[in-house]
Amino acid sequence: MFLGKTIMVVLDGLRYDVAISEMGYLNHLVEHSKSALYKVKSELPSLSRPLYEVLLTGTPSSINGITANKIVRLSNQTSIFHLCRKEGLTTAAAAYYWVSELYNSAPFNVFKDRLQHDVEKPIQHGAFYFEDTYPDSHVFADAEHLRKTYDPDFLYIHSMNIDDVGHKYTSNSKEYRGQANAADSLLAQLLPTWMAEGYEILITSDHGMNEDGHHGGTGSGERDVALFAIGESFRTPSNKEGIFPQIGIAPLVCRLLGLHPTEAMNQIPLPGFVKNNQLE
Repeated sequence: MFLGKTIMVVLDGLRYDVAISEMGYLNHLVEHSKSALYKVKSELPSLSRPLYEVLLTGTPSSINGITANKIVRLSNQTSIFHLCRKEGLTTAAAAYYWVSELYNSAPFNVFKDRLQHDVEKPIQHGAFYFEDTYPDSHVFADAEHLRKTYDPDFLYIHSMNIDDVGHKYTSNSKEYRGQANAADSLLAQLLPTWMAEGYEILITSDHGMNEDGHHGGTGSGERDVALFAIGESFRTPSNKEGIFPQIGIAPLVCRLLGLHPTEAMNQIPLPGFVKNNQLE
């Protein structure tokens, strides 16, 4: 059953405690029962490209083979994008170029792959950036253009500035906290429209950041991220109900879109998720 058009936002490098302390608007929605909030434990390794694959295919690195950032090839798994296309749903993404390399074409050619519009591709409409300093404001502007122009059933948005600033100044810095606050301000300008139009919305991160300005290890600062879940499919408030495994996000998105998760996806019940009027 198709529950509704879905927007998935990945704020690269945002650790859980900073999402709670610095994202005033998102936490306002939680306080006023407009959003559920979960703590998510990321898969290992806590690196970007492997976790993009986890978020979009629901498979661990030991299965999908994307074990490091330097592995440049198309995914050998079935992603949410692939499942959408199989069922005739429209897809779009405003994201870092590694997402294109995983699902559309690899290696990325900066001169021809920046903007992609091909209805035969898993990501039919894409705006892909290739510099970590590409402003988050531009990423969200790209995403809004895609949303308004192509009306996708599944829109994937992935910003990079929080991660970039974390590497430069560490997670224990005013710059890192300020970048998280800036992302919250961008979402505060867009979420009211998305919510009014009835989207199911997931806002999360791939991994966190430690006090040395790194990630990739097993520390809680590197692995614990937030999941804000907004829409008719989520009971609110629903926060602090334990830790949700990151590998369960892809099958959750599938269920929002009315797709059958692949056999490789581990369907983990999310507290507060409503399907067919039955609370899980």
